[in-house]
Amino acid sequence: MHTATVFIELGSVILVLGLLGRIAGRYGFSPIPLYLLGGLAFGTGGLLPLSASEEFVATGAEIGVVLLLLMLGLEYTAADLVTNLKAQYPAGAVDFLLNAIPGALAALLLGWGPVAAVVLAGVTWISSSGVIAKVLGDLGRLGNRETPVILSILVLEDLAMAVYLPILTALLAGAGLVAGSITLAIALATAGAVLFVALRYGRLISRFVSHDDPEKLLLVVLGLTLLVAGIAQQLQVSAAVGAFLVGIALSGEAAEGAHTLLSPLRDLFAAVFFVFFGLSTDPTSIPPVLLPALLLAAVTAVTKVATGYWAARRAGIATRGRWRAGGALVSRGEFSIVIAGLAVTAGIEPGLGPLATAYVLILVVTGPLAARYTQPAVERLGAVFARRRGAWVPEARTGGAAAGVAAGAAAVVASGVASGPAAEVVLPVQGAGVEPVEDSPDAEDVLDPGPDQALDGLSR
Repeated sequence: MHTATVFIELGSVILVLGLLGRIAGRYGFSPIPLYLLGGLAFGTGGLLPLSASEEFVATGAEIGVVLLLLMLGLEYTAADLVTNLKAQYPAGAVDFLLNAIPGALAALLLGWGPVAAVVLAGVTWISSSGVIAKVLGDLGRLGNRETPVILSILVLEDLAMAVYLPILTALLAGAGLVAGSITLAIALATAGAVLFVALRYGRLISRFVSHDDPEKLLLVVLGLTLLVAGIAQQLQVSAAVGAFLVGIALSGEAAEGAHTLLSPLRDLFAAVFFVFFGLSTDPTSIPPVLLPALLLAAVTAVTKVATGYWAARRAGIATRGRWRAGGALVSRGEFSIVIAGLAVTAGIEPGLGPLATAYVLILVVTGPLAARYTQPAVERLGAVFARRRGAWVPEARTGGAAAGVAAGAAAVVASGVASGPAAEVVLPVQGAGVEPVEDSPDAEDVLDPGPDQALDGLSR
């Protein structure tokens, strides 16, 4: 009878997830907020709380985290990571300072202590690679000059996870300074060793894993990933980091084949993970933290826009491309929930899970809108200033850039979604390889990226 109940509950949850995913696809937005809401509905205090299948869902959620990080690692090679570290580390540092510090300060102001501050800093720091990649494709911006800058920042955030997660794991486990230092040293040594092996022997590893039979390739890659993730967890390094490093070590046909075979599994278990996070959160605990979540979302939306603007300006991108880069980075999603989920499991702070849920729900919905409307909204504000003052200089080449970014981004967040894109005439660009869309950028921003701006090796 217990087995029958488990099947009924699991079948109901997965069916609802499928329907929610279809609704999200129909209206062109990320299904993550719907999955979180579904978890809230099935969790404690929800409409239809689960009982028999919660343990299985918890295990499935852990597998979902592992597969999310594995698939992320498959997108990059060790050489890509080294190249991006050398070229874009200043942008990564600015990204950390502008977006992690507000989260840490918010936790301290709420009286949650230093460990919760480290957790919330990670939640507000990391953008959603999955949501942003989909938005860029939907808006036809994959060929834009600012896109390599956006992707470089995302890669640096993913790399930082390899250092951040072991530190967080040690803090959540209550490890002291010595134990935490040892854990971090082990994590860095492991990551360094994997990168070295991937650089020197990546082809051999991929040749060993690769196979013409999809079944055998799937079993070998999945088994290797779970094995390494388990060993990493045993060493207090984090299963997610272990899976990420396995993905980096694979390249060529092995990576492409594994990506194709594992994508459906990743989608299934990732959806289960978001549901489990919702299950762990009592819906009645969200209203008390809704105001702090809104304030934190508004502040970190502005800081992400400023980050993208600064990074694009440093790369020599025109003004319109800078605003598009900033707006594209606003979305938070899967990895913010992963970080918060670790803290919820450890029982650090009861209010942290609800705050993170509300925060991600806000930004995963408004993020795609910010990507679409930030640049047109800034241009409309510029037109208003031009009418009032008689002239408006859209690009300040000397001084005042930070103030201009903050003011423009704050106006976008405060005023909500603009009524539509700025009126403009868009001319087709020869050889751009991008179909003109409603908010298509100027020709100077659509040309194929040069070698100094391209993110080499994104697709193998």
